[in-house]
Amino acid sequence: MIRTAYLRAYIPSDEVGGLPPHRPESARRRIVQTDAFIWDEPTADDGIFTVWQGSQYVCPRNTRLRMLEGVLAFTRTYPSMPLLSEGERLAYAAELSDLRKASAHARGYILSSAWHVPLRWFTAFHRIERELYDRGNAPSIRYRTSIGEAIDRVHWAAGVLEASGFAEQVVERVTDLEEWLSAFHAGTMVELDYDDVAATFHEGDLPIDESADDVRSSLLALEQGDFAASGEAYQRVARRWADAQSYTYSN
Repeated sequence: MIRTAYLRAYIPSDEVGGLPPHRPESARRRIVQTDAFIWDEPTADDGIFTVWQGSQYVCPRNTRLRMLEGVLAFTRTYPSMPLLSEGERLAYAAELSDLRKASAHARGYILSSAWHVPLRWFTAFHRIERELYDRGNAPSIRYRTSIGEAIDRVHWAAGVLEASGFAEQVVERVTDLEEWLSAFHAGTMVELDYDDVAATFHEGDLPIDESADDVRSSLLALEQGDFAASGEAYQRVARRWADAQSYTYSN
């Protein structure tokens, strides 16, 4: 099983009519492979429903659309790797275009990361938004905030990194996140969910995890020119996620 963390965008549920709720499989999850795709979740057109600040929200899963986006993005990023033939690439691009035209909600509402939470995701959140929750058989962590707060924070983080002379590739990853968030309207809620990636933490470490605060502290110190304090805060969060990230590189 691939342990996965998620960044999700939720919209008010009354904006999506008739979308059935997602029912995770109760049996052991299996990795499924067909042609260019590998996944471990059902492909039904459904949504993840939740309540936040007294209102109901839904995150459309759009699984097939997300798979198409992922395989095409991989092909663009690594053109020398023959994952798709040119005919397959054109066919998938056409299918993705058709899906996007079919509905106003046909977009990717979910970003996923195998084995770890990318540190740039934490830039969208504040420590007070952290919640330790029970995912059914084990504890996990999630953060939730409004889309406006998330965009403002990520924009600030990208500016701090750029002003401090970080490499273009580093800044670009954060601005790409800002661009993804900016596609959603003002009523959206954003959630970072460790989900079962939380199981990679050593026993007792999860309840005291403050990764978002460490990332923010590092950026605040960097903005003030205190490179020593910035480095210390960054090392705290980097060490915390080192073991989980090692699974990514080993796979």
